[in-house]
Amino acid sequence: MDGTLTLPVHDFDDIRRQLSLPENTPILEAIEQMPAEQASATKRQLHAIEMELAGQAEAQPGAAELLHCVRGNGCELGILTRNDEDIALATLQACGLLEFFRPEYVIGRETCAPKPEPDGVHYLLNAWKASPHATVMVGDFLYDIEAGRRGGVNTVHFDASGKFPWPELADHKVTQLQDIAALTRK
Repeated sequence: MDGTLTLPVHDFDDIRRQLSLPENTPILEAIEQMPAEQASATKRQLHAIEMELAGQAEAQPGAAELLHCVRGNGCELGILTRNDEDIALATLQACGLLEFFRPEYVIGRETCAPKPEPDGVHYLLNAWKASPHATVMVGDFLYDIEAGRRGGVNTVHFDASGKFPWPELADHKVTQLQDIAALTRK
């Protein structure tokens, strides 16, 4: 969602600094290594930071058109995020994309192990009674592509810059959201 359907606003280095986490470490995993009381306080602080960022969300150019097209093709849509679900819903609301998603298909870190674990992919496949071969995971970061790959679904790496730092993991690479529509036609 963040950086795919929305324009990127997260400065992860700044978030790490605000949370007093080591540089270049995954935020959720660093928090999990903390003693319980410290982890709880840090999770609350992270939630506040992420909720503030959710309010700044703007849709990626072409996002609404893509989602409308995908829904028109009879496909289900879901969000698999490392955020809390309320933050994901607030993000979708702020950028005008909430109408495309059923809340029960917005899956965050409180429902499933966070990406790159494939648990959320499996959760959605189960909910939709969908075949992995007929499912596409779209993302802009390594964890998205890894979760899709480990979940057995097709992977699409969205990178507006065209750099694609993990080409070996993605089945498809796109620089514009409208290029994804062709991959979802039944």
